[in-house]
Amino acid sequence: MERRILPIESFEVRAATGETPAMIRGYAAVFNQLSVVLYRMFREKIAPGAFSETIANDDIRSLWNHNADMVLGRNRNGTLTLREDGTGLFMEVFPPDTQAGRDALISVGRGDVSQQSMMFDVQPDGDEWYEDAEGQIIRTLKRLKLHEVSPVTFPAYPQTSAVTRGEDKFEELPTLPRWVEKRLNQNGELYRMGLRKRRLQLFGQIL
Repeated sequence: MERRILPIESFEVRAATGETPAMIRGYAAVFNQLSVVLYRMFREKIAPGAFSETIANDDIRSLWNHNADMVLGRNRNGTLTLREDGTGLFMEVFPPDTQAGRDALISVGRGDVSQQSMMFDVQPDGDEWYEDAEGQIIRTLKRLKLHEVSPVTFPAYPQTSAVTRGEDKFEELPTLPRWVEKRLNQNGELYRMGLRKRRLQLFGQIL
């Protein structure tokens, strides 16, 4: 299972009106925008249509900070709505009238929490890898199985309008094609050689 974290510029709370309860809405992912360097090795983007199958078929939740004890909504019962548009994956969730739900509405409404994270698996043959003209390894996510989206307090890599990866014990490095693994190993060795060279230069200056 993989996780991405997105600082959402349009993350907002809609107040309750009449019979419509208060909601949290915003983008859980954006399309065709490159991430920062993930694992210091490659960059990534999400293709339009990557979520269309999972939205139609899968049971998806919205949690608070990935906490399964704090469920904000679920697509199967209509308290969570997910849809793709020209920008990315848009979500609307109606938090329950519980302490956790009220806390989420207040924290997002005040701007204390302004980012979202999504957890997913890549479907078989659901990604493509290539090397661009500048020698960067790019991964394109084309078909995903989404498990949940969560407003989160601490993103691992704050970045405007780009999907990024957090690095914690729940995450695993994706399966890499052999040519990608070889190329990234070469990049890593060049990076380590550069660090050693700079350290030696600095050491010589100190002496």
